[in-house]
Amino acid sequence: MITRRAFTASGIAAGLAAAARPVRAVGQSQQRPVVLELFTSQGCSSCPPADALLGELAKRDDVITLAFHVDYWDYIGWKDPFGDSKFTARQRAYAAFLGQRTIYTPQLVVDGTTHVVGSRRGDVEASIRDRLNMSPAERVSIPVEYGLRSDGAITVIVPAAVTTGPADVLLAAVDSEHVTEVKRGENSGRVLADYSVVRSIQRIGIWHGKEFAVTVPGTAWHRGADTLVVLLQAADRGTIWGAAKVPL
Repeated sequence: MITRRAFTASGIAAGLAAAARPVRAVGQSQQRPVVLELFTSQGCSSCPPADALLGELAKRDDVITLAFHVDYWDYIGWKDPFGDSKFTARQRAYAAFLGQRTIYTPQLVVDGTTHVVGSRRGDVEASIRDRLNMSPAERVSIPVEYGLRSDGAITVIVPAAVTTGPADVLLAAVDSEHVTEVKRGENSGRVLADYSVVRSIQRIGIWHGKEFAVTVPGTAWHRGADTLVVLLQAADRGTIWGAAKVPL
């Protein structure tokens, strides 16, 4: 069960402490990292260089990396074990928001605002720099607080802020790395390493600009994940306003 509760401004810190006891880890995002979403597939011969680059970027503190494995390459002969039609739907929603006529892999969506070919290092690094160098007036950055209990339950709190519309509060369960021997398809015979593999993503609430909190039990996401990522994303599947990475 997911429970929701609205906190007053004076009670938000106390609410976090009460909701999250016993706490194993408590954090608050400060300068918001850039969120990088790679749409990839083990069935795509152009994707391994992008996957490798994402693995390098995952080591940085100023970015949060997510790899969404799509399912539309499965027809070639290799079914990606991490592919999901929901991730393909997320990519299609981005295409509509960004004005694309088609979707492709490897596509890297940066902060929900722009996209580049995920294997083009120069373009990727330039896009990250552009986002980090923006002023607070140009780049919305809303802090996301979290408390992680010893039983795996997580409480997410978003404070009040001036906003132009609602935002989805999303929770993604992520595996840091997987190594797979591919036996068919375009990458047949290769051993592929995938990083920041998203196993599930769900909307856990909608933020309307007021103080907001939600508690999600540890049984509500993909078991075995070693990281949770919280995203605060404009409800039109657009710009990401806040993000936090939660090690498990």
